[in-house]
Amino acid sequence: MAAKLKKGDKVVVLTGKDKGKQGEITAVFPKDNKAVVDGINIAIRHQRQTQTTQGGRTPKAMPIDLSNLALLDKNGKATRVGFRMEGDKKVRFAKTTGDVI
Repeated sequence: MAAKLKKGDKVVVLTGKDKGKQGEITAVFPKDNKAVVDGINIAIRHQRQTQTTQGGRTPKAMPIDLSNLALLDKNGKATRVGFRMEGDKKVRFAKTTGDVI
């Protein structure tokens, strides 16, 4: 199964505490069906001080479920992703506009 959302895609959050926020996917975990989006689903992690690094509370982007994300089309609206064959290549396209992603 081809991935509907990939690293580098601009997405919008559909549900949860960050609903409506936009960001770029930095990592995808297909086995867990989750993705890390910068600036979304931020948790505070407590870091112990070492000789080289300063300790304290550091914000970290946690994985969010792929079902809670939607791709942004060229108009800046959430869209679903479809697949079609163009020649002998399988390409992703936005369902709202029909444009190839």
